[in-house]
Amino acid sequence: MKKKIILRVAALLLSGTILLGGSIPVQALSEEDVAAPSAVLMDAGSGKVLFEKNAHEKRACASVTKVMTLLLVMEALDAGKIKLEDEVAASAHAASMGGSDIWLEEGEVMTVNDLIKATVIMSANDAAVVLAEYVAGSEEDFVSQMNQKAQQLGMEDTTFKNCNGQDEEGHLTSAYDVALMSRALISHEKIFDYTQIWMDSVRDGKTQLVNTNKLLKTYDGITGLKTGTTGKAGSCISATAERNGLSLISVVLGCTTTQERFDSAAKLLDYGFANWASVDIQLPSAGEIKVTGGMQPKVQTDLQQSGSLSVLIPKGKESEVKTEIQLPESVEAPVEKSQRLGEIVCTLGEDILAEVPILARNEVQKTDWKKCFWLLLENLCCFA
Repeated sequence: MKKKIILRVAALLLSGTILLGGSIPVQALSEEDVAAPSAVLMDAGSGKVLFEKNAHEKRACASVTKVMTLLLVMEALDAGKIKLEDEVAASAHAASMGGSDIWLEEGEVMTVNDLIKATVIMSANDAAVVLAEYVAGSEEDFVSQMNQKAQQLGMEDTTFKNCNGQDEEGHLTSAYDVALMSRALISHEKIFDYTQIWMDSVRDGKTQLVNTNKLLKTYDGITGLKTGTTGKAGSCISATAERNGLSLISVVLGCTTTQERFDSAAKLLDYGFANWASVDIQLPSAGEIKVTGGMQPKVQTDLQQSGSLSVLIPKGKESEVKTEIQLPESVEAPVEKSQRLGEIVCTLGEDILAEVPILARNEVQKTDWKKCFWLLLENLCCFA
């Protein structure tokens, strides 16, 4: 009987239908369940990878490349370097782009806003090049910025050769790296004004735009992000979706058909929403802490992040999340302003979900007896 129970528990653990240590989802997803040859599911909030299949395999990603292009455009907008209403003329180089485009002619003028719409909705290669040239002066310099940004984001599998994802020798990335740059892009919420558009137009309504991301019509909570298809890359997508405060990024590369691409991305998102939850934890006040050997007996504290903290947990474990203030009974002077004194730790079982540093609100100098003497003398003189 005991042997049967042990075997039954082992089978359940292997199938992923029960939890172990609060860190394994209720229903596991195997690599065989996902048709895409390379895939990643990432929590957008924490960057935690919830599923991976050949996540670091270097592959072409077609127009998913434009995620990085759009990221640099959003940064240029935020910095005030460019504006949505700016009018930009297409260069001969931009107009020469093939593949998916909006048939820009050399010298044709279009606003940055319409160029972004064309790049996001229609995946227009020519519009992407116009934006790149406007931000950096040339596509070559823009691609250099793309690669610099990739390094900053930790995209170790990536080398960009162009800004629009056309097949080119050495233009490679990975599903994991696509998730990283997608996470960076959606931190600029303005991008959702474009990625959630199903149909629009440019050229005063003369050119219709229809979104290449068909999940906008079929998947509950979809927010974006970018599709891509070439002969070398196959069918690819970085799909973003949000439900009940949980934001997920589903990346699939190298699918054989567009339907396989959408099915694989949706399956990953289904898995994430079925098994994970984003929970807001109200952070307590840390109060004050005693100071030994200081000019003041106590120091007030602040949290590096105040209010609430969102943490990712397996569904059904919400009530088991604990928060603990970890502070010493006292701290020795001198204390610098913003010095880390301790932390608030959020845990689920033995797993640490997050740590929020507790900082000193003000400085406390070490006791200076000479200074204390003169302060005492001044006070005595005031009473005299």
